[in-house]
Amino acid sequence: MTSDTDTTNSTGERPATATTSRRGRRDVEVPMRLYKTITVFSTLIAVVTVVAGFFLLDAATLQVSFLRALIAGALGAIGLSVPTGVLSTVLAVVGLLVIGFGAGIYTLATRFRAEGMGKSQEDADEDSDNG
Repeated sequence: MTSDTDTTNSTGERPATATTSRRGRRDVEVPMRLYKTITVFSTLIAVVTVVAGFFLLDAATLQVSFLRALIAGALGAIGLSVPTGVLSTVLAVVGLLVIGFGAGIYTLATRFRAEGMGKSQEDADEDSDNG
């Protein structure tokens, strides 16, 4: 749904518009300032969550991990005794979910384009001359 008219909102910026490519991928065209904000924060969130997920996986597989000792100590302080196998499984599953969440955030952020950006390579109508 793209608009051919040059409408602006009260801040003087054009509203976001969505375009759908032939493969069903939906790109959202936003003002440059919003594009930069989305790019910075989505990348930051993705990197932090992926690193945190790997820390959790490390704690799940390494029995002498500082994070694992901290979690086991916190659970022991509130009176919960968790078997080692259960704690490893929970840490591994949570670690994989956190990594998946970071990847999902990054993937969703790639849907945004700034005004004036060219088409993505898969949408381009140009033929490749790479042989």
